[in-house]
Amino acid sequence: MGITEPGGDSIEGIAVVPPGLEAPAAEELIALGCRAVAPLRRAVRFRSDLAGYYRLHLQARLPFRLLRQLASFPCHGRDDLYDGVQRAVDWATWLPPSASFRVDVSGTAPGLNHSHYSALQVKNALVDLQRQQWGQRSSIDLEAPDISLHLHLGGGLASLSVDGSGSSLHRRGYRAAVGLAPLKENLAAGLIALTGWDGRRPLADPLCGSGTLLIEAVRMALGRAPGLGPEGARSFALERWPDAQSALWQQEVRAASALARSCLADQQPLAPVLGLEQDPAVLAQAQANAEAAGVAPWIRLSGGDCRDFIPPEQPGVLVCNPPYGERLGHSDALEGLYGDLGRMLKERCSGWDLWLLSGNPELTGALKMKASRRIPISNGGIDCRWLHYAIR
Repeated sequence: MGITEPGGDSIEGIAVVPPGLEAPAAEELIALGCRAVAPLRRAVRFRSDLAGYYRLHLQARLPFRLLRQLASFPCHGRDDLYDGVQRAVDWATWLPPSASFRVDVSGTAPGLNHSHYSALQVKNALVDLQRQQWGQRSSIDLEAPDISLHLHLGGGLASLSVDGSGSSLHRRGYRAAVGLAPLKENLAAGLIALTGWDGRRPLADPLCGSGTLLIEAVRMALGRAPGLGPEGARSFALERWPDAQSALWQQEVRAASALARSCLADQQPLAPVLGLEQDPAVLAQAQANAEAAGVAPWIRLSGGDCRDFIPPEQPGVLVCNPPYGERLGHSDALEGLYGDLGRMLKERCSGWDLWLLSGNPELTGALKMKASRRIPISNGGIDCRWLHYAIR
């Protein structure tokens, strides 16, 4: 196999997603027009055209990053990597000496077992080539590079990709205020997707923290594209690529903007969305986040203890990310909270569906409820389960 380079009409891509959300992320990519979609481990492979790739950056809610493959070539050692990188693409257009870059690496190959060393080989190949051609070289910028390269090694192949966003897509821009253990926005969106909530039933979080689950749910139900902020589209690295098409990008920005609604797609009003938070400072954070996200009018946030939660009459969906002792509090101090939460739910929330993120099975046992589904999820490196309970 020789060097492969996709054209703008045929982009081979990888969506890097939270562990456990590969299946819903694949469904999201298909819904946004991708082809040849295949879930991997912590990633989803896809094929798209340039317009579709732009669309993903504006509308996809679950990925951390959307990588575009520049080249794939055989790699059985460091010499193969060095030569393959130099021949991968026209670096005169992709990486002139005036542009800065960084390299991230995953996987291994013979003699390339450490990501730092493999990244160094890629860097050396590029700056050596630049010195030969122009007598000068690019600088390395780990924080805000012009081009962010990703190398994956495995199966005798090296795949060299470029990151379309330049920074993690989970940062929507609305969450300046977060709690002590914030749930990343894309993970929250994926958890909501797994519940099947579509805005027609009430949604409540009796331990809402900084409000991320509720905010992502409402933004999804009301068609608020994650790549758009109050001032329009966020800045993405792909806008500065050599094959960038400004008119096509603006077309996708307009299409994403047009999705925003104040009601559901069939003109029905959004069902009540409620959040309860005991800590006044954290509640203020949640209110500020909802305001910045443009969804404050549709979320009723109140101060109070989860034990005092009073649900709406119509049964709906409860979502909850209670502390589980890894970062907040201690397990022995939290057992009473879980026991009280379970009693409250059984007494007042008959007919509701509860989805609870658990990082501690012993604490979850204090609920005295039996989960009907247990979906493995990684939350910031903590092995968790997204548990579904039908409260009857």
